[in-house]
Amino acid sequence: MKVVLFCGGLGLRLREYNESVPKPMVPVGTRPILWHLMKYYAHYGHTDFILCLGWQAKVIKEFFLDCNEHVSNDFVLQKNGKVELLNNDIKDWTITFVDTGVNANIGQRLKAVEPYLEGEKVFLANYSDGLTDLPLPKLTEHFFEHDSVATCMAVKPNLSFHLIDADEDGLVERLTPMAESSLWMNAGFFVFSSEIFDYLGEGEELLLEPFERLTAKQKLRVYQYEGFWACMDTYKDKQILDGMCEEGEAPWMIWEKPGSARASSAIAEPSQAASVLKSASSTAQGNNPETVARKRPR
Repeated sequence: MKVVLFCGGLGLRLREYNESVPKPMVPVGTRPILWHLMKYYAHYGHTDFILCLGWQAKVIKEFFLDCNEHVSNDFVLQKNGKVELLNNDIKDWTITFVDTGVNANIGQRLKAVEPYLEGEKVFLANYSDGLTDLPLPKLTEHFFEHDSVATCMAVKPNLSFHLIDADEDGLVERLTPMAESSLWMNAGFFVFSSEIFDYLGEGEELLLEPFERLTAKQKLRVYQYEGFWACMDTYKDKQILDGMCEEGEAPWMIWEKPGSARASSAIAEPSQAASVLKSASSTAQGNNPETVARKRPR
């Protein structure tokens, strides 16, 4: 399946890093977070990417055009000076670069790349600012097992805040740590049917009117995941992810696990999924109403 990556935002909360670098190009360890995310999808066999570009699009284009694979791969320097790569990152990738506008929202960016998804009944999409060790086939299987147009990965908020329950006079009745609450939030990992474009109006933000229409039609689901997920929203988030790389404890780098090889995507065909729908339980995972949408401004 093709993978749509939203790469056009300004990354306002990362301004302390470098104003000239678009958020997807902010490095985690030695490589941009965008590279990490593409490696994740490629590990599961999804190597056809569509990049929705916007602010500082030139930086992203130049990175891939000038990509030096020796930085992140083992190689042999031969006597004649020839370099032999022992493995590679992007050789097998197909990348479509699409300028979707500097000030466009996520819905507008998705609409702009619709022509490049012609013939794709199902595709993947991502905010390009989060990393996870989610076994991707679990998300796609969940999508095909239910008659939905959109499925997104949902995670528990990893915030240190507390929820407060109080009566009308302000008397506190209960304090609940956010991570222990019943709330789930959108993690930015999506599976879409091509029908999503029937629900997306001109200029609309994806998680507002389109998702409201999907909800009304019972065509929107979530896959609830309690494993590792981290979002790089702030410089502090970047420092935490950098530390994981330095310590060799980066859960999302599943391609580096011992014995790891390119995983099978194990995706059921839509025709196969149709037979599954008849026996799908209405209590299947993903029906939790207390799900929080995480909207991206770009």
